[in-house]
Amino acid sequence: MIPNYSPIQTGRLYEQIVAQIEERVVRGELKLGDQLPAERELAAQFGVSRTAVREAVKALRQKGLVEIAPGRGTFIADSTARAVRHSISFMMKIGAEDGSKNLTEVRAILEPEIAALAAERATAENIAVMRQAVKTMDTALANAEKFILADLDFHLALAQATQNNLISTLIDPIVDLLREDRQKIFDSVGAPQRGQVYHKRILAAVEKHNAAAARKAMTLHLEQVKNDSAKKKTRKR
Repeated sequence: MIPNYSPIQTGRLYEQIVAQIEERVVRGELKLGDQLPAERELAAQFGVSRTAVREAVKALRQKGLVEIAPGRGTFIADSTARAVRHSISFMMKIGAEDGSKNLTEVRAILEPEIAALAAERATAENIAVMRQAVKTMDTALANAEKFILADLDFHLALAQATQNNLISTLIDPIVDLLREDRQKIFDSVGAPQRGQVYHKRILAAVEKHNAAAARKAMTLHLEQVKNDSAKKKTRKR
């Protein structure tokens, strides 16, 4: 049973409503899938108009904290990765010129260590997901959409293999936002095949739980991606 909310006193009403709901999510009083009370009930509990409640729900939805199911109500969403993705995407739009370059540099810092940690901690289930992604990429060397999806799955599986939820939350939006760059790189002659060489080296290192080899293979893979991306841009000019 979700406890009642505290009446709002002064200030921007909808922001205080948002703050109370966010606090309950943080404290674990509201969990993924929980339904918020109806608009009329929330307005009564907060002691505000239904307009203020609507504004608050709108703000929560924009933050990715809630989802609205027509005819059913408003529910707490699995918002962490979505909120991070939204924030990074927004920052990229502000600095569009350097956005892809900045994300590539972040990957170069994070992913070799993610690969190393994954090699130390990967379970049989994690390794099975990576093997399937590599197998799918092998059969999709001429199919950009299928290859790119499997490529994303491989890198996300590595992050999940670290057994660190924060790492998965951070890398998910970064990998996803580079989808467009992956399409450009795929179109570079031989790039998918070159990428597969390193995917297989990373996988082999993880299978052997060799952190140093996994780190090195990922570093070389990201260098290969960077070089293929540069070749594509040079051709366009």
